[in-house]
Amino acid sequence: METGQESRNQENSPEPIGESISLLPLLTVNFIGVLGFSIVLPFLVFLVNRLGGNAFIYGLASSMYPAFQLIGAPVLGRWSDIYGRKRILLLSQIGTLLSWIIFLAALFLPVSTLLKVDSGVLGAFTFTLPLAVLFFARAFDGLTGGSVSVANAYLADITEEKDRNRNFGKMSISSNLGFIVGPALAGILSVTQYGEAAPVLGAIAISLIGIAVIMFYIPESKECSLEGPVDSEDMRKLFGYGIKECWTAREKTGKPSFTGKPSFREVFKLPNIPYMLSLYFLIFLGFNIFYTSFPLHAIAALDWSIVEMGIYFAVLSGLLIIVQGSILPRLSKRYSDASLIIFGSLMLGTNFLLLIPGDLFLTYLATGFFALGDGLMWPSFLSLLSKIAGKRYQGTVQGFASGFAGLASITGLILGGLLYEMFAGRAFLLAGMVIYTVFLLNFRLRRFEKDLEY
Repeated sequence: METGQESRNQENSPEPIGESISLLPLLTVNFIGVLGFSIVLPFLVFLVNRLGGNAFIYGLASSMYPAFQLIGAPVLGRWSDIYGRKRILLLSQIGTLLSWIIFLAALFLPVSTLLKVDSGVLGAFTFTLPLAVLFFARAFDGLTGGSVSVANAYLADITEEKDRNRNFGKMSISSNLGFIVGPALAGILSVTQYGEAAPVLGAIAISLIGIAVIMFYIPESKECSLEGPVDSEDMRKLFGYGIKECWTAREKTGKPSFTGKPSFREVFKLPNIPYMLSLYFLIFLGFNIFYTSFPLHAIAALDWSIVEMGIYFAVLSGLLIIVQGSILPRLSKRYSDASLIIFGSLMLGTNFLLLIPGDLFLTYLATGFFALGDGLMWPSFLSLLSKIAGKRYQGTVQGFASGFAGLASITGLILGGLLYEMFAGRAFLLAGMVIYTVFLLNFRLRRFEKDLEY
């Protein structure tokens, strides 16, 4: 006969969760999140120019999201370790919805001048009221934009280590599907009578769907939440949630062990984590120089329209899906994460160099190198990072990684606009050099994998 205490102990003991939680709702949320972002990607540069900005302002506007994500993502990642992944995913998605509503309002404001600048370095631009509100909208989305880091932590929660590479590949596929549908949808909606407002309305509708999916189809992935801080009463009231004691997964003895909240200093003392976060920073630096420079390059050197820009991103994302859906699963069975990261970074760096001449054929040839490089490198890198982080610090490490990505994005997006203003297509040379540096540094990851075996 069970006593009351024995019954409570059985209720509190951890159960295996990886087999009971489906990936589909999480992949859907990730797809929706990327779709909401990518739907405005093709026309953002045109919108900034129409409202008075130039290449520098476009880079600055693009950097507002990562700048405030640098503040928000580590906090949200840590909260997800304390309060649970689902509630923080929901908080992040609500923030995204509100940001798009503010973005929409900016489109209907009078284009009144706040500041005029004519600089030899920054170029000539007019900072207007709609631009200021647009900046605020992107900043607010960034502040609550921890969904990627929390989703990665969620995926690590429900996936065994041997399946990490494959499942992070599935996560990347869902992201790339968003990048296919988003730009294509933007191209279709932007030519309607509603103009630029139509894609933003689409982003609002997509965000509402994301909230519904999280509320009704995403279960909590953590067996429990880490012990909360003493001053967390307001957070508990906000979410209607009482913090439970947390027990880690069973150790070899079969007995769970109690853990407290992870501290930031403690996380930075974890073996190999600082090195991985440095690589995370450099990878995002190279990416974001590209993401700012390429739309400017497409207009100036290739004379592309919004529709042609959408087609390019759709082709690029389609190739990424082929690599991550077909090639990555096969190669991940034969090669380690570190080997795929090394080879992928070499291919990715080569892609950037092919963009420099501004030739249409080389531009589309570069998409193959981009897809092969990013498609093999990035899921493998996320897989290795999650293994090194371990279960206890998963959300906190992923939050810090997003923070490092935010810092790199601020630097890369602003630098990309300035570099293209001064050097045109040669701005891609710097992006290539950054990724080639990552390629050389990645050889150390082989040792990290060996450390995990012991």
